[in-house]
Amino acid sequence: MPQSAALPRRGGASTASRMASSLTNLLRLARAGITLSQHGVSFVPRGQKVPFALSLARWATLPIRLVMWPWNAGKGNDTRISRALASLGPSYIKLGQFLATRGDILTPELAHDLCHLQDKLPPFSMEDARAVVEESLGGRLEDLFAEFGPPVAAASIAQVHKAVVVEDGKRRTVAVKVLRPSVERRFKRDLDSFFFAARLIERFHAPSRRLRPVAVVENLARTTELEMDLRLEAAAMSEMAENIGADEGFRIPAVDWKRTAKRVLTTEWVDGVPIADKARLLSAEHDLKRLGLIVLRSFLTHAMRDGYFHADMHQGNLFVDESGKVVAVDFGIMGRLGAREQRFLAEILHGLITRDYVRAAEVHFWAGYVPPHHPVSVFAQALRAIGEPIHGRTANEISMADLLGQLFAYTEVFDMETRPELILLQKSMVIVEGVARGLDPSLNMWVAAEPVAKAWMEKNLGIAGTLRQAGEGATTLAKTLAEVPGLLAEAERAATGFVGMARNGVRLDPETVASIARENRRQDRWRAAALWIGAAALVVIALVELGILHRL
Repeated sequence: MPQSAALPRRGGASTASRMASSLTNLLRLARAGITLSQHGVSFVPRGQKVPFALSLARWATLPIRLVMWPWNAGKGNDTRISRALASLGPSYIKLGQFLATRGDILTPELAHDLCHLQDKLPPFSMEDARAVVEESLGGRLEDLFAEFGPPVAAASIAQVHKAVVVEDGKRRTVAVKVLRPSVERRFKRDLDSFFFAARLIERFHAPSRRLRPVAVVENLARTTELEMDLRLEAAAMSEMAENIGADEGFRIPAVDWKRTAKRVLTTEWVDGVPIADKARLLSAEHDLKRLGLIVLRSFLTHAMRDGYFHADMHQGNLFVDESGKVVAVDFGIMGRLGAREQRFLAEILHGLITRDYVRAAEVHFWAGYVPPHHPVSVFAQALRAIGEPIHGRTANEISMADLLGQLFAYTEVFDMETRPELILLQKSMVIVEGVARGLDPSLNMWVAAEPVAKAWMEKNLGIAGTLRQAGEGATTLAKTLAEVPGLLAEAERAATGFVGMARNGVRLDPETVASIARENRRQDRWRAAALWIGAAALVVIALVELGILHRL
C-alpha cells in the first residue's frame, strides 16, 4: 500500500516539473520575441494569409515596433534580424547562422539578412582565460606557456590567444583556443527552448512537419555540443590530416596534445596571409586563380573521397602560407557523409555536369530523398530545368548557391523531407563557393568539380570499385555466418519464453492494474494541460520567428 500511494506523488511531481519547464521556456521565447520586435523585425508580409497565432503575434508586438521605430529607422532593414539575434547572445547567433543555410525554410531575403550575422563577441577577461587554462591543464599558466598574450579573436563559443612554449631550448609560437566561461550552461538552456518550440510546431502545424524542425534543432544541438569539447576538435584536425596525406596545396596545423583538454586547444600558430586579403596575396605573388581552385577542389575531395569535411570554411578560417598552401583553422564544425551520401553527391554533380538528368533523378529516388509515388521522369524534368540554364551561361554567372536555391524550391513540390545529414554539406558548399569566387570571379564551378566527381565515379563505380565492393561483401557475409550460432541460440531462448507465456498466460496482480489505471488518468490530465500550454505557446513561438512558419 505505501508503494502504490507513492506512485501518484511521483507522477504529480513529474507533471509539475514539466509544467514549470514549459512556462520557463515560454518566458524565454517571449523575451526573444520582444527583442526581435524591439529591432523592428516582422516576418509576416502584409496582405499574406497566415495562421491565426502568427497574425495575433504581429498585432501584439505592433506597439513595441512603433515605439522603437525612431531608433530603427536610421538602420538598414537588411540587417535587423542579424542585429537582433546578435543581441540575444551566442545561442541565437548560432541559430541564425544555421538557419541562414536553410534555403528550404527561409525566404531569400531572410537568408541574405542572416548572412550578415557575424560570430563575433567582445573578448572575456585575461583573468577568466587564466582560470580556464589552469583548471583544464593543471598548474600555473607561467609553467605551461613561456608567454601568453591577449586574445586575438573572440567568437560566441571561444576566443584565441597567441602564446609561446619552450621545449628542448627551442621557442615555438602556438595558438591557444579557450572556451568562454559557463558557455555550456547557457547553450543548454537556450537549446531547451528551441526544442520546446520545434516540438510544438510539429505537433500543432502539420504542414511544417515536412521541414522536420525538431531534426533541425537536433542537428544544431549536436553541432554545438561537438564544438564545446575542444578535444574533439583536436581529434578532427588529426583525422583530416591523416586523410589528406600528401594532397597538394592544402594543409592543417599540428595539434599540441600536451596542452589540449576539453576546454583548451593548443595548435601550431599559422603565419600566413588571410585568404580574404587579396592585396597582400598579390604582393606576395600568389596566384589567386590557383588558390580559388585549391579551395573548391579540396572541399569536394574531402567530402566525396573521405566523407569528412571542414564545414566552416569561410574566409576568416583560411590562410595562405609562404609556400602557397591553403591552411585551414577552426575545426569545431565538421561534416560526415556515409557511402550513400558520398555517392549521392558525386552522382548529382556528375549528372548535372554531363547533362544526364535521368541518372541524377534516379539517384534521388535511390537515396530515398524523393518519395516513390513521384515519377522519375517528372523529377528528371525538374533537374533539367535547373541544369540546362547553367550550361548556357558564362562561367562567372554559374552559382552553386543558385543551384541549391532552385533545388530547395522543388522540395515541397516533390514532398522531399529535410535530410539532416546533408544540411552541413549544403551550407558548406555555398560558403566555399563564396570564398573561391572571391579569389577568382570567373571560376567555373562545374569545370572545377568535374575531375573530382569523375575520379570518384571511376574509383567506386568502375572495375576497381566493383572488385573492392565484392571483397567488402564477402567480408560482411563471413562475419554474418560467424554470428549465426549465437543468433540461433538467442532465437531459441526467445521462443522458449514465448511458449511459456502462451501456456501460463501473462498475469498482472490487482495492485499493478490499479497503478496502471492511475497512471493513465494522470497522463490524461497532463495531455489536457499540455493542450492549453501549446495554444499559448504558438503565439509566443510566432514571436521567436524561427523562420519556419513564415512561409505558410
